[in-house]
Amino acid sequence: MPKILIYVCVCFSYRVSAILSLFSAVYVRKWGHFFPNKKLKCTPLFDGRAVCYPSSNIRQDYLAWRQVNCHINNQYNNCFWELVKLGRTKQKARKYLMVTQTIEKYDLLAQQFNIDYSRLPIMFCRGYSVFQEQIDNGLHMWNHHEVTNEGTKGETQNRAVIKHCNIIDRSFWEANTSILAICLFRDPCGT
Repeated sequence: MPKILIYVCVCFSYRVSAILSLFSAVYVRKWGHFFPNKKLKCTPLFDGRAVCYPSSNIRQDYLAWRQVNCHINNQYNNCFWELVKLGRTKQKARKYLMVTQTIEKYDLLAQQFNIDYSRLPIMFCRGYSVFQEQIDNGLHMWNHHEVTNEGTKGETQNRAVIKHCNIIDRSFWEANTSILAICLFRDPCGT
């Protein structure tokens, strides 16, 4: 394996570790702010990994798959907990849902629990997409949705944003070309 690839993988692994560590600390520290009446029962555990994909198309497909997976998990969890609230055991709820497809879960939520899945907050169906956007001012901002580095007015800055956008749609990638442009290795196929 070339030394540069080993270095890049170690570097990414370090970054993932640092991000997970920071996220875990903030999660625990801010728990009471978001859930004031609920005590944190155990130390949370989060998983993360750095993966090098050989092309922009494969990275894009992977991220789209993750968003679809978010939707599938959210729909399953909504059905599961509604069945449990109705009186089914967790085991029976799992067994029932094991043989259902997306449309059946959609119908279950609508007909049995009066939940229109398409009207749930979009953040639950699409999840969170965190990425960098370029901005043209150097103002320092910090709130729930954007963070920028302090700089001189007029400079181009990157800011981390959290959005609930449809990353499966081609228009997202056309509007955010810089996400896939970050590439450490030139793709021989040009993708």
